[in-house]
Amino acid sequence: MKVVITGSSGLVGTALTGSLVRDGHTVVRLLRAGAKKEDSKSGGEQRPRENGRSGQNSDGERTVNVAWNPNTCDLEGEPFGTDREKIEGADAAVNLAGASIAGESWSKERKALLRSSRVHITRELVCALEKLEDGPKTLVSASAIGYYGNRGDEVLTEESKAGDDFLARLAQEWEAEAVKAEALGMRVARLRFGIILAKHGGALPQMMRPFKFGVGGRIGSGQQWMSWMTLQDTVIVIRKVLENRAVSGAVNVVAPQPVRNADFARALGRAMHRPAIFPTPAFALKFALGEMAEALLLASQRVAPARLEQLGHRFAERDLSSALASVLAER
Repeated sequence: MKVVITGSSGLVGTALTGSLVRDGHTVVRLLRAGAKKEDSKSGGEQRPRENGRSGQNSDGERTVNVAWNPNTCDLEGEPFGTDREKIEGADAAVNLAGASIAGESWSKERKALLRSSRVHITRELVCALEKLEDGPKTLVSASAIGYYGNRGDEVLTEESKAGDDFLARLAQEWEAEAVKAEALGMRVARLRFGIILAKHGGALPQMMRPFKFGVGGRIGSGQQWMSWMTLQDTVIVIRKVLENRAVSGAVNVVAPQPVRNADFARALGRAMHRPAIFPTPAFALKFALGEMAEALLLASQRVAPARLEQLGHRFAERDLSSALASVLAER
């Protein structure tokens, strides 16, 4: 299988690329020429290598770097020259680009970056794929459970209505751009990621920080629901969606047992052998982070993986305590 990936230097993109090449697949990394370093750190695309058109990973499998200009959807950017032929004949594209939601406070400028790194990039990716003579037949595009907004105790499936806060509107626009690829005859799957648990990236290391100093605990009331998935299971789900042509539309990428924030804090404390008795007041978070605190730390999203369960997906980790133990044991 030949798979084109945007956001290949991010947490999920790196893990997915490694999984695919280890199994003998070809990965074409679609890279923005001139991308800034902070883009790659926040999960966006990384600056292409200056010393070659392709790279070798530790398993000896070939990966191919292709430069593009997302402002013109041009696949013939520097420094690689004409690279369109490297994408021709690809089986699928996976769109994982997007600046970190939690990387900085949400100023007007930061919100604009969050939107452009998702909505604009997805629009231009679809435009670039349209120019191919033999383009991918499948587009797997990232989204997020922020789509649902703050919903309290309501159980949310892929059929639930969208929310109306900043993250919900952002996710709706993001998905709308991906859906446009259906007009090209492509199968489009929109993966709504929950909190992805990994030891060396994503949200978990930030969550662990106060616990390392013995001051961890619930956030706000602790009653808000958290919907999570391990990085290992996330990659497995993406690969299943890539390979199963019957899967299209929205897919909630979360484990089947969401937990309340207070329970998450206790489980994380046990896994780290640290206390979880120091709550962070909601008012302090709102004062320090404003809207971002409301949307990321205090919002409640009790999301169910209805589509995955219909597909008979067997989760590697269903229970949070065992998942955290497994993740923290990673090297």
